[in-house]
Amino acid sequence: MKEIIVGTGTCGISAGADKVLECFHSMVEDAKGTVNVKIGETGCMGVCYREVLVNVLSKDGSFLYGDVTPEMARTIFEKHILSDTPVDEWIVIKNESEGPESDFIAKQKRIVLGNCGRIDPLSIKDYINASGYEALKKSIKMTPDEIIELILNSGLRGRGGAGFLTGQKWRFAQKAVGDEKYVVCNADEGDPGAFMDRSVLEGDPHSVLEGMIICGLAIGAQTGIIYCRAEYPRAINRLEHAIKIAREHGFLGENIQGSSFSFDIKIKEGAGAFVCGEETALIASIEGQRGTPRIRPPFPATSGLWGKPTNINNVETFANISWIIRNGASEYSKLGTQESRGTKVFAMAGKVKRSGLVEVPMGITINEIVFDICGGIKDDRNFKAVQMGGPSGGCIPASMGEIQIDYQKINMTGAIMGSGGMIVVDETTCMVELARFFLEFTQRESCGKCTSCRVGTLRMLETLENIVSGKGKEGDIERMEELGEYIKSTAQCGLGQTAPNPVLTTIKYFRDEYDSHIIDKKCPAHSCEQLIDYTIDADKCKGCTLCIKSCPVGAISGEPKKLHVIDPLKCIKCGKCYSSCRFEAILKD
Repeated sequence: MKEIIVGTGTCGISAGADKVLECFHSMVEDAKGTVNVKIGETGCMGVCYREVLVNVLSKDGSFLYGDVTPEMARTIFEKHILSDTPVDEWIVIKNESEGPESDFIAKQKRIVLGNCGRIDPLSIKDYINASGYEALKKSIKMTPDEIIELILNSGLRGRGGAGFLTGQKWRFAQKAVGDEKYVVCNADEGDPGAFMDRSVLEGDPHSVLEGMIICGLAIGAQTGIIYCRAEYPRAINRLEHAIKIAREHGFLGENIQGSSFSFDIKIKEGAGAFVCGEETALIASIEGQRGTPRIRPPFPATSGLWGKPTNINNVETFANISWIIRNGASEYSKLGTQESRGTKVFAMAGKVKRSGLVEVPMGITINEIVFDICGGIKDDRNFKAVQMGGPSGGCIPASMGEIQIDYQKINMTGAIMGSGGMIVVDETTCMVELARFFLEFTQRESCGKCTSCRVGTLRMLETLENIVSGKGKEGDIERMEELGEYIKSTAQCGLGQTAPNPVLTTIKYFRDEYDSHIIDKKCPAHSCEQLIDYTIDADKCKGCTLCIKSCPVGAISGEPKKLHVIDPLKCIKCGKCYSSCRFEAILKD
């Protein structure tokens, strides 16, 4: 039997996977009785830049097709399914190691993403056939101390940002005194450009459930809660289905797998407040309160949800647990560096040729990810920097591309690992504007509880807005540095303590761009509109009049087939003339 598997994660659906899936179903129905083929769905395969993705499995192996349209689907069905003739020119990866996009996966080590793109997330049978719930069955025969010791020995750190040792966190919750305890999964993924947790929930929800159940067994909890933002409807639907099926198969509920251990999970939908990614704000939101952080201690491990001992980990952390239990702490700790064991999932976005999800061993360099895995920079432009750790992260320049990715080394740069977003920028990106963009986000998402974050980030944002609009003045940089350090040391929660990072790191590594904006009133990247002067190249202008027609304020004059001229006093610097010119005659200065 041949099998057609269509990637129907959010990235696939947005590219048209639903239409491709419908097309295959229609063709199978038409060919009913003449061909033995099964159609299935799966989550994100990671190769997001080639969506829609269709994997054809047969006795000859695995054939992953990219950029599939309904018309291509018909050809694939007719040639590959009916005539056993693969359409080679559309295959992006063959047998997971050949094909034009095979470099994308060559250096990856997929643990968290091991099942994503391979199994049907709606099928518990698929998960069980992929060794699913074996770790839970093994854990039931272990003592809580044995489970926690194994997780400690693996060296697994929390993948939500701070990188605290997972086993140690579990130990604190286990030792805490309380008549009731909770396990909470933080799935409130709000970083711009990040989609790691969403893809795991959509592609392999049972791995997260299994990790939470094992955590409950280890710390003595009977209730688990997944806090997932409502903007992830596909993830929530698949989680709800997975929870229902897990109960029916005895992996959730009373006396799990015939043991004395009982545990159940429910979902709490968040309303999209970025600050609720902070664990105490998340707890407040679950309790029905306004999602604002509180002072710690006490930490959630001793006084969390409803004042009870609570362990909180994010999606990626829980998705690692079953693999570690099955394969052993030593196998996991072989991966990565001395201080940062295992793998890390990154959502690659920005100016790379191959954007998508990658899972790599800790210790890999930034350059290896950007160039070896993601194929380098779009249009072969120059690599300039990466923004790591989301809006509260920081920028690392291309000159530091050989730095190894682990918690300690990344922190030394002034950035943070964060949950795993990595946005790559090239020479056309203005680092001052980039810092302004991320600070605007964190300032808007501040809960406003502490003055240093509420007011301090606003003052920094106002300064940045002045700089990118040509109103910056001497002393602005020093004032932002001073204010940024003050906010970091006085803000109450992680959002405020890290909000200045994009500004401070761009000042540290790209001070010359700030100086150019303030002193010369120029943007070296030709990105900040108010600092751009538009002129017309006399040698290239053909007098086609397109620029005159596109200008909304009549700032361009000239007769057809003769040189045109831009009046700088009338020009509002909208850039419409630049984008409309077919002869590259409009120049930015």
